[in-house]
Amino acid sequence: MKKLIKLKDTRIGLLSILVALFWLKTLFAYFMDFNLGVEDVFQFIILLINPFATTLLTLGIALYFKRSRFFYPVLGAIYLINSFLLYMNVIYYREFTDFMTVATMTGYSKVNQGLSGSSLSLTNFHDVFYWLDVVIIVIMMLMRKIHFDPRAVNHRLAFSMTSIAVLAFGVNLSLAEMSRPQLLTRTFDRTYLVKYLGLDSFTVYDALKTGQTDHLRKTATKSELEKVKDFTDSHYASPNKSMYGIAKGRNVFVIHLESFQQFLIDKKINGQEVTPFLNSIYHGSNTYAFDNFFHQVGQGKTSDAENLLETSTYGLSQGSLFATLGSDNTFQGAPAILNQRAGYTSAVFHGNVASFWNRNNTYKNLGYQYFFDASYYDTSGDKATGYGLKDKLLFNDSVQYLQRLQQPFYAKFITVTNHFPYELDDEDKDSNFTTVDTGSDSVDNYFVTAHYLDQSLQEFFTYLKKAGLYDNSMFVIYGDHYGISDTENKKLASVLGKSSDTWTSYDDAQMQRVPLMFLVPNSGGKGGISHTYGGEVDVLPTLMHLLGISSKRYIQFGTDLFSSGHDQVVAFRNKDFITPNYTSISGVIYDNSTGKKITPTGKVKKGLEADQKKVSKELSLSDSLNTKNLLRFYTPKGFKSVDASSYNYSDGLDKAINIEKKLGTKSTSVYSKNNNKSTVDEYFTDAPEANTASTDSNRIKITNPDDTQN
Repeated sequence: MKKLIKLKDTRIGLLSILVALFWLKTLFAYFMDFNLGVEDVFQFIILLINPFATTLLTLGIALYFKRSRFFYPVLGAIYLINSFLLYMNVIYYREFTDFMTVATMTGYSKVNQGLSGSSLSLTNFHDVFYWLDVVIIVIMMLMRKIHFDPRAVNHRLAFSMTSIAVLAFGVNLSLAEMSRPQLLTRTFDRTYLVKYLGLDSFTVYDALKTGQTDHLRKTATKSELEKVKDFTDSHYASPNKSMYGIAKGRNVFVIHLESFQQFLIDKKINGQEVTPFLNSIYHGSNTYAFDNFFHQVGQGKTSDAENLLETSTYGLSQGSLFATLGSDNTFQGAPAILNQRAGYTSAVFHGNVASFWNRNNTYKNLGYQYFFDASYYDTSGDKATGYGLKDKLLFNDSVQYLQRLQQPFYAKFITVTNHFPYELDDEDKDSNFTTVDTGSDSVDNYFVTAHYLDQSLQEFFTYLKKAGLYDNSMFVIYGDHYGISDTENKKLASVLGKSSDTWTSYDDAQMQRVPLMFLVPNSGGKGGISHTYGGEVDVLPTLMHLLGISSKRYIQFGTDLFSSGHDQVVAFRNKDFITPNYTSISGVIYDNSTGKKITPTGKVKKGLEADQKKVSKELSLSDSLNTKNLLRFYTPKGFKSVDASSYNYSDGLDKAINIEKKLGTKSTSVYSKNNNKSTVDEYFTDAPEANTASTDSNRIKITNPDDTQN
């Protein structure tokens, strides 16, 4: 015991004590304040060890100072800074369910927004434990209970401590990559980085990424934007006159079908349609559907799909644009354009935590006025999956907010139940629907969750018709990306009437089709299924033209799908591409009519080489536009740059109600049009959880299980 007491009076001893103390209070934060979504024992072990390496590495810097008058102040300063960083993240997380980035720390307005007036109310009694060690150590020093050790630490020993820290971090990173492949390249959620590598590592990583981005942006010039604009101007396709403005002034519903592939449409399993309601929309006389429409996402998956649809630019070659650039990027996307050109109110409904894919920041830069995330819903008990509120409950519980929005509105609903690993509680399954038996749980269950999603949509559309919203709206219904991965496609082959023995990379490419439907009720019954080739980057110009808004003045890489000048070369994020006649995969060409490899010659070869050159140029210019934030150099006619600081998503319902009151009889919300009566009771859902009381009055936070599918 005496030796332990004396340990505090040696430099190595005090350093060891501080490492242990900071390790303990970091773990305290992990389990008391942060919701890191630990799913198994392996992740739990990683969580236990990840604070050690960086704590030892940072505090160990003090060992290189020989004089005690430098060693102790440096050691104390580093410990105090680490403690402050930890606690500020605790406070920030309580408000935003997110971690502070370097940009947030260095930007006064953002820090002020996040940690000002509400800071006091965000403190808890147990916060004393974040500072108790600091207070005790200071008191012990003042009372001379800790004596300064004048003996300098040998530089070899100091270097050994640093080496141990680096080795520990290497082990930590290796374990993290085993559990979460592509952790540092995808970076789709800051929570993952903290969970696997620790808060200090996340902060350093974010600083490096921020520095890299800042350098690119500081060296960017307006001439680089001109190259982008020259390309998009020459690529522009004039609208189809017969389609232009057919949905002018209508509400817009964007229905995001999670992991939903085209082959589900009209698919029957054991004689039963998997998605009977979506099939009826697909074949409806007022629906304009596309059966050769492809997702174009990269590592950003769902967030890439959102970016493609709403900005008509591509995601990044690595990682998620939303996660890495969304906090500070300049966008000229659908929410802002529709608001400024046609007075649209914009809102997102999504039953997951706001910080996932950095949506809480990116949506503000896109100009979204409302974001109803998990904090607005009761996600307790079995009402949510790992990715958020179940779809039937999302649509049902969103009505209370939807009915308060001023019309016309642009409302996006992001579903989640049809998400890998496609698990659904037995009580939510349709007892009359029997799925396939392929030997793969993910393939078999995929049809079950897709069927559930279809039922969810039918309930929602029934409500919209009752509430009088259906007839004066248009609907954009799309699948965001593949659901069954290439590694599972061979298990799926027999369900699609193909052989796993003859399955090729060509078949994998064709499986990247996802649905796209523009439903415009009462539009003359001239709809139909188009075989035009297109991708997600083409949706925004198409939508704008349907609403009677020209897209010509904006920088958009997509073209109107209805236009005779539409570009049918569909670029994939990895530079592969597909056309109506050919598919190019890693430089190998397939003939679409046969599915066989070919060696192109003559005009075909030259044409494909030109297509490849255009695809590479298009992706490169899009990357340049976003990574260098080039849109800050360009303001389209009549467009006002989005001011993200003017949006606060914590008071959405109150804000909408106050607008109603301010407008009075001029209010156009469904609630106001219904004589100031709620339409919530007009919604019917058979979801068994809908009548289940919440087990947590404060609502639980959603955690995101690790997989590479999202």
